Amino acid sequence: MQRSRMSVGVDTPSLEARHQPSGLNTGFNGSGLTFADYVAHTRDMLAKAHAKTAAADLAKIIDGNAPFELKPVAGASAGRKKTFRRGVLLTHGLTDSPYFMRPLAELFRHNGFRVMAVLLPGHGTQPGDLLDVRWRDWAEAVAYGTDRLAEEVDEVYLAGLSAGAALSICQSLRDDRVQGLFLFSPALKISPRAKWANLHKFYSWLIPSAKWVNIMPDRDIYKYESLPKNAAAQMHALTEELRTRLQTHGLNIPVFAAASADDATVDIAATVEFMARTQHPSSRLVLYSTEPDKALPGIPAEKLERVNSVLPAQKILSSAHTAIVLPADDAHYGAAGEYANCAHYYPGDMKKYSACVKHPEQTWQGEITEKNLKAAILRRLMYNPNFAALEISLRRFIENLP
Repeated sequence: MQRSRMSVGVDTPSLEARHQPSGLNTGFNGSGLTFADYVAHTRDMLAKAHAKTAAADLAKIIDGNAPFELKPVAGASAGRKKTFRRGVLLTHGLTDSPYFMRPLAELFRHNGFRVMAVLLPGHGTQPGDLLDVRWRDWAEAVAYGTDRLAEEVDEVYLAGLSAGAALSICQSLRDDRVQGLFLFSPALKISPRAKWANLHKFYSWLIPSAKWVNIMPDRDIYKYESLPKNAAAQMHALTEELRTRLQTHGLNIPVFAAASADDATVDIAATVEFMARTQHPSSRLVLYSTEPDKALPGIPAEKLERVNSVLPAQKILSSAHTAIVLPADDAHYGAAGEYANCAHYYPGDMKKYSACVKHPEQTWQGEITEKNLKAAILRRLMYNPNFAALEISLRRFIENLP
């Protein structure tokens, strides 16, 4: 998920074919399929969606955007009633793809988990496929994945990034099979302006660009840069549904969460409040902050791990919403990765946009806050320089699961 940074007085970029629905990927199409068949069916759909525009990188694009499954490493605990003891369903965030969940999948696999990862409807193909999607379509994908996972494991866990975290919590509140949650940059509250995002329907039939928060180049192959207003409206509806459910349902399962205090996409206070209310003694929050010694009322010290996110030697000003689940050596988003997230300059400051895209090694990195944008030419941080420490924290949490 992202925020608009279109500047007043700057011409809106033109809509292109990718800003229309592909006709392949609005609703969930996996119902009734085994997970292996769902993966194969989705890979075929992705191949059709990208065949004409990305022939050279087609295999790479399909692999990164497709749902996937992994079995635990040899020697993992067998289940009592099912094949495996533990399993985890991974759900990516808004505008993202399963690519973002790959490093976590390997970590879980090496800690004895059967792993499944879904692709949310509207994702992985082209931004126009988010024009008509509904959050309940996303929830259907998570419910499906949970059902398939539960067929194979005694203990079901859910892990989600951003919107995927919100969807995971929603599923857990209606599903007693869920034994615990892993939440990364959870989108528990977003800007209230998103509530009115779909008012564009009164006039966007005349001005099609009015359907969009951002119209971007979409340089990335694993994450949309363009964002339709409907996607923002659906996220708001999802977070409101979650808020309503949490008012009447307690959450007494173990919860692991990791988030940035400088998150510019979601309301970090909502994450802190949520974790303060978690009842299970094993619950933990890893919080990346530019002020690691600042008091954080409401969360006991034993539930909190503070991490300094200012790393001048690495030209990092802060952590970011996008900077939790990938390691620094990630080939696409890492410190020397092939993609630099510079979309916040487009189209308002094309000089900085060009400098950021062409010479990412000369930029600083961090969240796209006003303070950071004033400090330097900035690319949004897409990886976690403390990922190895996060792995250790996750392993400790898993070791202490009931």
